[in-house]
Amino acid sequence: MKTIGIGIIGAGFMGKTHTYGAKTIPLHYDALPFVPRLVGICDTNLKAAQAMQEANGFEFATANLDELLSRKDIDAVTVSTPNVFHKDNILAALKAGKHVYCDKPLAASYKEAAEVTEAWRKSGLIAQMAHQFRCFPAVMRAKQLIAEGRVGALMSFHGAYLHSGSIDKNKPIGWKQDRAMGGGGVLFDLGSHLLDLLYSLLGGFSELFASTRVLYPERPNGRGEMVRIDADDSAWILLKTPCGAQGVAEASKIYTGTNDDFTFEIYGDRGALRFNSNFPNWLEFFDNITAEGALGGERGYLRIETMSAFEKPGGSLPPSKFPLGWIRSHVHSFYNFCNSVYTQTPASPSFEDACYILRMLETAYESAAAGAWKKL
Repeated sequence: MKTIGIGIIGAGFMGKTHTYGAKTIPLHYDALPFVPRLVGICDTNLKAAQAMQEANGFEFATANLDELLSRKDIDAVTVSTPNVFHKDNILAALKAGKHVYCDKPLAASYKEAAEVTEAWRKSGLIAQMAHQFRCFPAVMRAKQLIAEGRVGALMSFHGAYLHSGSIDKNKPIGWKQDRAMGGGGVLFDLGSHLLDLLYSLLGGFSELFASTRVLYPERPNGRGEMVRIDADDSAWILLKTPCGAQGVAEASKIYTGTNDDFTFEIYGDRGALRFNSNFPNWLEFFDNITAEGALGGERGYLRIETMSAFEKPGGSLPPSKFPLGWIRSHVHSFYNFCNSVYTQTPASPSFEDACYILRMLETAYESAAAGAWKKL
């Protein structure tokens, strides 16, 4: 069995998520020819890195990125630092010959994303984005139905990723409310996930019109000081596809009553699809070919039970009939990356995909500033 040495860059929430993926892959997948091995954890906060080492069995902890990247027993690294550091982290990893798994978005700007993507192309290494919403069985089934022509010609669509975490004006800000650190606000944070999912299902877009909102012009920082906010709390994007279909993508952290609500609806001339991440075990499919009958006949939305029905070798824990959890999609995303490293085959979503999403994000901000449609 091949061992894939893993180094984690960033000991925060996403660093823990990637660590969880590496530790549990052998439990979720049967008869794997490889096993991830947690080698090193790096964070500028050495105490945080050491705490991760002690709790999760890393072989060493460091605050020095060069120390992590110089290790010959590390084959791949995950990047889970604030967006502004992604470019330097990735370029350093590629230069050191490491495969890269990166949290979204790829970088803090389209220019940086293009630079990173070009370096990756030249490297010959494996790289993948951590867009885990692609990895829900229900979403994979939706992509399958679209590919089979069951939805038909696309007519319209709607996608939303909604939180309520920024409603409280007295809540201290973090780096995601600092545009200098994140490259943008909620559009970069949640919108990158949403646009990637729509892009994955529907293909590219031709033009867009966007509007953003900053709910409170000032918020307290961690020291209790009031600071000016330039990162958006909500974003709305009207999208057009090359085939003429139109739809809406909405990302917000000021939706009262929401938690981590990710939804999409897709309407074609032959069928329709609906998904809600709060009910991740089902995909709803309306077959427009089904004829109407007395008292409705059998016409209506079919609730497809996708549950934990991952394709082999997945599905051993939990079994396919058991309910799905959010973290399981992250595990499958990281499994896809490790499998690509093992087989030396291209990973998806790629840095090229992520670069396109960065172009969409920046174009959306340009549209919001100009109040006009922008070509992609």
